[in-house]
Amino acid sequence: MTSAMEEVQKVACKLQVTSDQINKLESTFRAFSDACNYINREVDPKLTNNVRIQSLVYRDIREKFGLSANLAVRAINRIATDRKVAKKQGKSLPVYHPTRVDYDARIFTFKEADWTVSLTLVGGRERFKLAIGNYQRGLLKGKVPASATLTKREEGNYYLKIKV
Repeated sequence: MTSAMEEVQKVACKLQVTSDQINKLESTFRAFSDACNYINREVDPKLTNNVRIQSLVYRDIREKFGLSANLAVRAINRIATDRKVAKKQGKSLPVYHPTRVDYDARIFTFKEADWTVSLTLVGGRERFKLAIGNYQRGLLKGKVPASATLTKREEGNYYLKIKV
């Protein structure tokens, strides 16, 4: 049994990508950030409850941005969470840029057997080989991670920050 005091660790793993996959990744980043900006713009800024926000914009998000059901929910949850944090800090939300997408167990899987991950993207599911070293392998060995964050770094490389 895990302790409530256990620290969640994020393991940054570089993805090996093909040119075909780059297009799907970029489309996903763009659709996800556009969806976040749309939600933030269209939904009353005082609303921070993800279920309430979802009831207002879920269908629009799916139709306008081509996100899978769960990616749409992840965008809604990001806005709800960010709004709660911003409210506590007395700040407003920033404009979302196409550099980050949140994943959970329904749309992300990790396979230790071949050190790959599978991600739902705009246009379908894709499998990526991880370009990682022994340190990351040691942290991931024997784990069944349930969430991750896909990021694009300034130099153009794609990383998955896997929570273990």
